[in-house]
Amino acid sequence: MTRVLVVGSVNMDLVVEAERYPRLGETLFGKRFASYPGGKGANQAVAAARLGAQVTLLGCVGRDMFGSQLKETLQGEGVDIGRLRETDVATGLATITLAEGDNAIVVVPGANHELLPQHLNQDEQAFRDADVVLAQMEVPLATVERAAELAQRHGKPFLLNPAPAHPLPPSLLERTALLTPNEHELAQALDERGGDWQALMRKLPGRVAMTRGKDGAYFCRADGSLHHQPGFVVSAVDTTGAGDTFNGALAAFWPQGLEAAMALACAAAALSVTRAGAQSGMPTLAALQQMLKEQA
Repeated sequence: MTRVLVVGSVNMDLVVEAERYPRLGETLFGKRFASYPGGKGANQAVAAARLGAQVTLLGCVGRDMFGSQLKETLQGEGVDIGRLRETDVATGLATITLAEGDNAIVVVPGANHELLPQHLNQDEQAFRDADVVLAQMEVPLATVERAAELAQRHGKPFLLNPAPAHPLPPSLLERTALLTPNEHELAQALDERGGDWQALMRKLPGRVAMTRGKDGAYFCRADGSLHHQPGFVVSAVDTTGAGDTFNGALAAFWPQGLEAAMALACAAAALSVTRAGAQSGMPTLAALQQMLKEQA
């Protein structure tokens, strides 16, 4: 059982569906409302836990109703929340309006931006205990950098999903065992917009696995050659959680070697899009094994 430490965000997603977007100053009646547990840190933690990993989440929520609900959900998924801090700042949330075949999203980081480097110092034992450390960019950059430093100090591979897209300092890239962007995020991470994605991958040989939706994922080997892991053919219902499923699976299966882990991660991501919802669509290990058996 892989011991995965996730350093990242915890959000509540509030989704409203309407016929159209309201004009400035206008009030509309909506069609539907739903709330979903989210945040890239929490999503990836759940994905890894469902696939059999022993997962600890290091993050921050508010002392409020959403914080309590999210902690309960994570605990129910088998995620260790003993290092999930509480703060007087409100739990992070995303408000999502669905209308006219599109969406508009406002994210309020809230408690996620209260996770500071000194908190990671206090939880250094979690880095010692982990087999792999996984982070994203929905907590402060300084916190992500400290996570990479502590992972390096204790000889643990540091996996970084650079989302939301953000230029990354060279020191962070040097400490990252594997960067897991999509094409847009790769260009932003290297601060080289408009470049050929294959050439950009070769700037970090042996340390980039890039996702390309239905096409699967690509890994740049140390010699600069590209390994392509094809995607799996499924009937897509909701692609929201595919990227987070891929990252959680990659961490869960890391000990099997990168190419094997990528194959399993692509399969898990494909399976996740066959059901609605980010966390709710994430597959269990049994479901993944059944899918692979059927497609063998």
